[in-house]
Amino acid sequence: MDAVINGEGTVLGRLSSKVAKMLLNGERVSIVNAEKILISGHVPDIVAKYKRRIELRDKSNPEHSPYYSRRPDLFVKRVVRGMLPYSKPKGKAAYKRLKVYAGIPVELKGKEIKAAGVRDANEVYENLITIKKVSELLGYGRS
Repeated sequence: MDAVINGEGTVLGRLSSKVAKMLLNGERVSIVNAEKILISGHVPDIVAKYKRRIELRDKSNPEHSPYYSRRPDLFVKRVVRGMLPYSKPKGKAAYKRLKVYAGIPVELKGKEIKAAGVRDANEVYENLITIKKVSELLGYGRS
């Protein structure tokens, strides 16, 4: 069964936990509009947290350090991966069933797109920032 979820206007953590549960139950999940997903919290703290992660490198062997992307779709995919038991075969198989898109791709235009099933973030939270804006503050989109 394929589920197509619209991420626009939903909070990243809540969406990711729902998607991780669906993946572990054997469903194939596609998330569209990844750049419009929201992160709640104090904006400078959010940017500092992800900047620290991106700059994290192993002193002895920098190539073997974890990789955190600045691209919005890969950013969301990495957050969902963090909620899966990725080091186990069950988690890797679940992660392979996930696809994340910035915008709505041509192959999903005709399909039914479900809402995320979580409350609208603008009603609940005061401080919100989109993943697109976080990515830009981290350096995505610069020449």
